[in-house]
Amino acid sequence: MDFENILVEKEGSLAIITINRPTKLNALNKPTIEELHQALKHFEKDRETRVIILTGSGEKAFVAGADIKEFSSFNTSEGSQLAAKGQELLFDYVQNYNKPVIAAVNGFALGGGLELAMSAHFRIASNNAKMGLPEVTLGLIPGYGGTQRLPQLIGKGRAMELIMTAEMITADKALSYGLVNHVVEQEELLAFTKKIANKIASNSASAIGRAIKSINANFKDGVNGYHEEIKNFGECFETEDFTEGTTAFLEKRKPEFKGQN
Repeated sequence: MDFENILVEKEGSLAIITINRPTKLNALNKPTIEELHQALKHFEKDRETRVIILTGSGEKAFVAGADIKEFSSFNTSEGSQLAAKGQELLFDYVQNYNKPVIAAVNGFALGGGLELAMSAHFRIASNNAKMGLPEVTLGLIPGYGGTQRLPQLIGKGRAMELIMTAEMITADKALSYGLVNHVVEQEELLAFTKKIANKIASNSASAIGRAIKSINANFKDGVNGYHEEIKNFGECFETEDFTEGTTAFLEKRKPEFKGQN
């Protein structure tokens, strides 16, 4: 796969997707969002790929926001369409992806960058990372799910304050808020993330995919998360992974899972 704005690597069962617009601090624009969608769509069908890592090129930024030049002259209809299309192609797509997506936040994650990190299933940050949603300083609100996902992750009050003040918080504060799971030295970020990703990849991909759906169901209006869990739990019993996992347990050996069912 050849892309202009992202880099894609495979390491065994891991896929590392790097947003690569260093002169723009990896800011998101329409072509980058489309390329991310295409890369994710490819790996969704690849049985060998078990976990996706999203990160940014360089040491300054994960994604330092959206490309403001792209929408500075938009009207209401164009702005709404921009947000709807972006959520469809990338942010909602990542949240509901059937394989784990980990954001390795290697610097500034602002605006659309933090929204992308929040759409991942969890986040690991370098100690120089800074995060925020500064849209109100532009006369905007977060449009790629920020007003929804930030309160879910850190609580309504803190989310209200961060969005209304446009404050940029440190990695350590993000950790204390529960916005990120771990903070590590910049030079250790990718290795640390890969270690966790490989641990995940050794488990049942079919079970993990159903766990993602079940957890996400709790945050969807009109969906009973408990009912979704029951349905997905039942479906596990007819998968190859269930047969392998239980057989390996009874035979006192490590399971060898084959992938998504």
